[in-house]
Amino acid sequence: MVIKDLIKKNRSVRGYDNSRDVTIEELREMVDCARLSASSVNMQPLKYILVNTVDGKARVLKQVSFAAKLSTLKLPHRGSEPMAYIVICQDEQISKSETGFLRDVGIVAQSITLAATELGLGACMLGYFSPDKLRQALDLSENLKPLLVISLGKSVEDIRIVEIEEGESTDYYRDEAGIHYVPKRKLDDVIITR
Repeated sequence: MVIKDLIKKNRSVRGYDNSRDVTIEELREMVDCARLSASSVNMQPLKYILVNTVDGKARVLKQVSFAAKLSTLKLPHRGSEPMAYIVICQDEQISKSETGFLRDVGIVAQSITLAATELGLGACMLGYFSPDKLRQALDLSENLKPLLVISLGKSVEDIRIVEIEEGESTDYYRDEAGIHYVPKRKLDDVIITR
């Protein structure tokens, strides 16, 4: 699969096939892609918590929130919860910079989710949680600050990209059949040439 196809297929998944496990080997492969990605001044302060046990998944699920724009839905639906998580943490023993490595989080998160897509899995980047509560729930040492959670599993969702006209809402939405639509601005509307 070429990179553009992977990017188009790499959508935020909020419903997973609970009959398809995500193995530690698959999680390690995703983190290996993250590890090999660019890092600001090559400091590499990020660490990755791999979660695929029943207890671990339950702990993470209690701490995160899915789909803020779909507040009337309680996602994920019972029986379609994520089968694994990768919690991206900053190791404050390597760097305490609050903002210095946030771009690294975006870089490695994209690497992880693209690797997941290549493996036939879906992912969702989750940023709405309390770092302190998540640290406690996972019994992490004080030097590890959770910055982003990625949920993983085989998608059971129908997710479609739709192009929008200038000025239309970029809010994602679902129709009566549960199809999830992701509005995207047109290419010519995001390019400025000089």
